[in-house]
Amino acid sequence: MEKVVIQPLIAVLVSSVIAIRAYRRKSLNISGAVFGFIVMTVHFAVNYRFGAILLLFFLSSSKFTKFGEEKKKSIDAEFKEGGQRNWIQVVYNSGIATALAVAVWKLAGWEDRCLNTKQSAKITALIGGIIGHYSCCNGDTWSSELGVLSDAHPRLITTLKPVRRGTNGGVTVAGLVAAAAAGSLIGFAFVFIGFFTTKCAHDVALKQTLVVPLAALAGLIGSLIDSLLGATLQFSGFCTIRNKVVGKPGPTVKKISGLNILDNNAVNLVSVMLTSLLTSIACVYIF
Repeated sequence: MEKVVIQPLIAVLVSSVIAIRAYRRKSLNISGAVFGFIVMTVHFAVNYRFGAILLLFFLSSSKFTKFGEEKKKSIDAEFKEGGQRNWIQVVYNSGIATALAVAVWKLAGWEDRCLNTKQSAKITALIGGIIGHYSCCNGDTWSSELGVLSDAHPRLITTLKPVRRGTNGGVTVAGLVAAAAAGSLIGFAFVFIGFFTTKCAHDVALKQTLVVPLAALAGLIGSLIDSLLGATLQFSGFCTIRNKVVGKPGPTVKKISGLNILDNNAVNLVSVMLTSLLTSIACVYIF
């Protein structure tokens, strides 16, 4: 009963501090801060580990978004100081995981569980989806924010031909490495915190370490899916007036690649859905 009262209170406190800090530092606008507070509160209230990996994703991604801002400003046609994500981006980057977290709470309550299909295949699948979700989100953000700063010219994932920096679907070795590293960080945080919050058999507890390479793979695969969708279903063109790569066709825009079907938010959503599903299935087979 004490946990039922204290954990939600801690969730509200932590989420309030993070949302206010993010708004003041321009990582989120006012709508993003409000929705960020809501989804983070739900994560922490349900499970400290879920809240921790969401927080790690947000803090690390925000840090790298601000890294090299001057160079990004000269490349990105939709550059915003500090990144300034709105409520739509918050929902697209955490909505599915929030729903999965609530589903876990419905099945397990406030008890933190190890990944173990013998104990519960449903809970293992749901938790696997959350791990895949944030590995994908973190991997995509790190890959995009650090890859664009690479000295190497990106290559379009579908043709491997060199393209301008900022082209949707353009990949670099540095970006792919960053995606895998970002996923592994999510996996490591999940495993490390779990040693203190779960009570599992010794062999089951040791097996949890496989989450780290699995999350690294999820980060990489999520980034590749995002790039593939970006190269095919998301428009990229070069504006001769602004001298930048843009995401919408126009009279002064020369097409580089892709169809004008999905925008960046939709690409992120589909990538997250597919990566979450694949990671969920992998967890059921592995654990």
